[in-house]
Amino acid sequence: MKKVLIIMLSALSIFLTIFSATGVSDAKNPKATIGTLAGFAKIPWDTFYDPFRFVDSPLRVGTGFWVAPPPGGTSWQRQPYYGITEGASFVHPNIKTGVSFPLPRHPIQGFSGVLYEGDGTYWVMVDNGFGSKGNSLDTHLKIARILPDFKTHTVFIVEMIFLHDPDRTIPFHIVHENTENRYLTGADLDPESIQKIGDHFYVGDEFGPFLIKADRRGKVVGFWEIPHPTMSGKFLRSPDHPAIGVPAIPGTVMFNARRSRGFEGMASSLDERYLYPMLEGPIYDVEKKDWENKDGKHFIRIYEFDILKERFTGRSWKYLLEENTNFIGDFNMIGRYTGLIIERDGGEGEPKIAQYTRPAKFKRVYKIDLRADPKGFVKKLNYIDLMKIDDPDDVNKDGKTTYTMPFVTIESVDKVDDNHIIVINDNNFGFSAGRRPGLQEDTELALIRVPPQFLRE
Repeated sequence: MKKVLIIMLSALSIFLTIFSATGVSDAKNPKATIGTLAGFAKIPWDTFYDPFRFVDSPLRVGTGFWVAPPPGGTSWQRQPYYGITEGASFVHPNIKTGVSFPLPRHPIQGFSGVLYEGDGTYWVMVDNGFGSKGNSLDTHLKIARILPDFKTHTVFIVEMIFLHDPDRTIPFHIVHENTENRYLTGADLDPESIQKIGDHFYVGDEFGPFLIKADRRGKVVGFWEIPHPTMSGKFLRSPDHPAIGVPAIPGTVMFNARRSRGFEGMASSLDERYLYPMLEGPIYDVEKKDWENKDGKHFIRIYEFDILKERFTGRSWKYLLEENTNFIGDFNMIGRYTGLIIERDGGEGEPKIAQYTRPAKFKRVYKIDLRADPKGFVKKLNYIDLMKIDDPDDVNKDGKTTYTMPFVTIESVDKVDDNHIIVINDNNFGFSAGRRPGLQEDTELALIRVPPQFLRE
């Protein structure tokens, strides 16, 4: 009898191991779904492009080039830096990144939104540059279409589209105000989210926050901002809004969205009728002198924009954070009512490395349902833990059987097919060292296999 019991227990152990490895569930947490690394590619942090090669006309530019060693090719050589300002981690200022400013050429970095095109390529939104208006005046605002090769771990840039405003659609002065093409820079807007509807791109910005529409060549053709539905029509504004100046009286409140907490994620309905721009953090309630919350827990607003009528509908939802110090990274719909949202903490680096005094702990992709409760809160159904992704075959060749994404900003997620999602970090060029202390992190593309029920309505 004892021998039979041992055999049964061994069989059960093997079954549970297989059950977990195939990405079904986590016995310790019924809402957690174990993902498995199915593909991996990266863009090395020291990858640059020559702006004069691309920005030479208002047309779609770029003919494609490898930003990692092509199959059978040679490795890239690091560029000779001549800067005098050392880059350091935003989270751990004592940890340097090995980058110096200014730079000799433009980095390809900061992916803050992704859309799967269906043909193996992905559209990615590149954010404003280096994190603020003051240090991003010479960075181009661009959308790229990339082709990752998950077998060779390389990425090919198919094309780059540079946002520009020759028709003066944007209602305020920009850095290149008096030039012919009026290319947009990181001092004008901070793009963090993207959708492609027909032949147009829609971009969510954090400085306003604003919603921008551009044609296939990157020319701005539409521009909107949103009245806050709970503030008597007053505009939702961040401290970087162009209408905001330094107040003359201390304590004066002139904005209600924290800096860098504007439209971080933006989904679109599957019928392409509506956009759902989502803030990165909660709104400050000026009258209550507190962040919007439910029983002390902060929530974030999701808005609705009617693409045909080109206006915000006034409808919104609320997303309740697990911790008040958390933020969101991206948002894409996978069904009529369901979508994927990245929720993350502000930590960086593996917890087991002592130099990371504020390590990454909470990095998740939540599946949500917009069929809200009576108070407008979306339902959180289950999640993928990005700090615990199975990698039994060591797909990324790091010698480990668990893949983690210990980055402070993970800002891109989309459905690839019924069994896979893509997740990409924003490497905050010059200011993040989440993979190893003292070394600027790369842009990593993780193709994650999930159970089919995770991506069903």
